[in-house]
Parts: sequence; structure tokens; C-alpha cells
Amino acid sequence: MAKYLYQARDKDGNLETGTMTAADEDELYRCLKEKGKFLIDTEDALEGKTHHQLPALMLSEFNRELGDMLGAGVTLVRALTILSREETRKKKEREILAQVLKMVRQGDSVSDAMEKQCGAFPLLMINMYRAAETSGSLSDTAKRLAVHYEKEHQLNTRIKGATTYPKILCILAVVVVVFIMSFILPQLSELFDSLSKLPASTRILFGISNFVQSHFKALLAAIVILVVIIILLSKMPAVRLKKDEWKLKLPIVGKLLSVIYTARFARCLSSLYCAGIPIATAMQVVKRTIGNVYIESQFDRAVSLLREGKNLSEAVESIKGFRGKLASVIRVGEESGDLAMMLDSLADSFDYESETAVNRLISYLEPVLIIVMAVVIGFIMVAVMLPIYDSYSAIGTNVYY
Repeated sequence: MAKYLYQARDKDGNLETGTMTAADEDELYRCLKEKGKFLIDTEDALEGKTHHQLPALMLSEFNRELGDMLGAGVTLVRALTILSREETRKKKEREILAQVLKMVRQGDSVSDAMEKQCGAFPLLMINMYRAAETSGSLSDTAKRLAVHYEKEHQLNTRIKGATTYPKILCILAVVVVVFIMSFILPQLSELFDSLSKLPASTRILFGISNFVQSHFKALLAAIVILVVIIILLSKMPAVRLKKDEWKLKLPIVGKLLSVIYTARFARCLSSLYCAGIPIATAMQVVKRTIGNVYIESQFDRAVSLLREGKNLSEAVESIKGFRGKLASVIRVGEESGDLAMMLDSLADSFDYESETAVNRLISYLEPVLIIVMAVVIGFIMVAVMLPIYDSYSAIGTNVYY
């Protein structure tokens, strides 16, 4: 089912506009006619909208099912009809697939129909489908893309899973500190005010607490302004370029990101190369899949080297941010004449290395976060308990004497 924007006139000739869900335009016409309205103009409500890119897992499932059906002799229109009506998909995904089906029925190629979905389908997939339509290997290409997006989903899942525990620890630490500063310390302020001398740690802690309570609104406004400024700055091309360059220079994290970017590049380039896309064109497509502006900014120079007659290994070697092993493996693939196999093998190797690196990073990060949390909360507890302990010691000493 698709949603349509329509213009219609009733029996009195009054113009009416609205939206209606229907299987196609013929059903829309019949539904309006039953209501005594006559359809004048219509367009799909999805057309002209910008969509978020479909998730990697959905793309993997879509390509695998499409490849299997095409390989079994099912026509493209029939396969797309089945996939667009699959109830396990989200409503928006079904609407996008229904729009693709509609355009294919109208005579568009499936790659052109996907391109018209305003960002729902990745550029890599669109170009590989376009090349497959020319060569007649749409089924094999769909199956290859299914593997590609499955690996992309697995990598994204590993990264999200690995960062979940550190995020929970950070949030927990902030909540505990806010609770102690907001509820526990104010109840002890009268007790500490009666003491003649407080330890330095206690004075520092109460100074922070009093400052936060006195300037809470101003601090909250400053935090909001700071967040807005950071968001605005992060959208500036020059700032994004420097930020992505700086990320690659971080200890441990920079190496991990480099491995992930290299694996992504190798797998995407291998997929496009196997689809028969010229290497210079493939490089321009892969440029948009890396996820790092600093690395992407160097691709134009690499493509120029390719057009000057340089080898792919030399062009890739000029790009800073990839692992040094990448250019060496590509050079071996060029010499052996099996570049696609070498790129696939390299991508698998870096996928494994990235998984190992993520696990190693978390093994370092978790104890560091626990230690930081323990130090912060320990400082607060010492600052609170120390004057109480000193006061009881003084009372005990006075009673003894």
C-alpha cells in the first residue's frame, strides 16, 4: 500500500485536496469515485522527501531474498512485489520498496528507481545494480551485496555493543555524583558549619556544591549554549576535516578506526570491481562510503593519479589514514591478476583485526572508567567522612581528659 496526495472535485465542482492510502492509482480513483469525487491529479506522498538510508541489516535481507528469487527464475517485478508486501518489514521500508516497484512497472530500471528514493539506498548499491543491469548479472550482484551489508551490520553491531558498557558506567557515575551533590551534601551542611576547621577536601567539595547550587540556571544555560556551538561547529567542513584527522591520531582508538576504514574501503572496492565498474569510477563511489572526511578529501588526488596512468596501489598509497598493508596487498593483486580476491581476503583480515582491536580497546577502557569512577566517588566519600571522623576523635579525646 502507498500513500497518495490527490486533488479531486466533488459533484458540485468544489476542489478538494488530501491524502489517501491505496494499492495503486487505479484503486485510489475507484475509492474517490465511490465517495462521489473525481480524481484530477495525484502524486506519491513519498516523492520529493529525503529518506534516511535503510539499515544495513534490512539491505542485506533484501538483497539476499531478491538474489535468491531472481536466481530461481522469478521475474524482477514479481520479486519486488513480494518483498514490498512482506509484513515483517517496517511500514516505511515497505512504502519505499512499493515506490521502487511502481517506478519499475512504469519502465524505470531498478537502479534508477532506487536512486530516486532520495537517499534511502546507498550509492554503492545503486552503482552495482546499474552495472549488473548492463551485464545481466543482477542475481549474483544482489547476493554479493547481501554478504557485504551483512558484514557491515556485524561490524556496526560489534562497535555499538562494545561501547554500551562504557556509556552505562559514565551515566552511572554522573547520576551518583549529582545525587550526592544535590541531596546528601545539603543535609550535612549544618553539621559541617558547626565545626571550627574542615579538611581541604571537604572545603573544595562544598565549594563546588555551593557554586553549582547558586549558579545552576547559569551553568545549565552555558552547557546548552556549548552543546549548540559544538553541533554548529561540527557541521562546518573545515572543522569536520580537522576532527576526523585528529581522530586518526588518537592512541589506540586511531589505529582501530584506521583498521575499520581500511576494511570498509577494501570490501566496497572489491564489490564494485567485481561488478565491472571502472576502477576510477569505483574509487569515486567508494569515497562516499568511508565515513571519514579527512580520508575522503584525498580521493580526488588518488583518482587523478589513476587517470594519469598510475597503478591503483600507487594511488591508494597516496591516501593517508589507511593501513600500510592495503597498498602492498593491492600491489600483489595487480601483479597476480586477481585483485578482487586479494581485496576480499584483505577485508576479511581487517574485519577480524577490527573485532580484536575493539575487544582490546574495551579491555583497556573498562578498568580505566571504573578507576575514574572510584576516584571521584572515593574523593566525595573521604571529603564527607573525614570531618565526621575528626569530630568524633576530638569528642573522644575531650571525654578521656
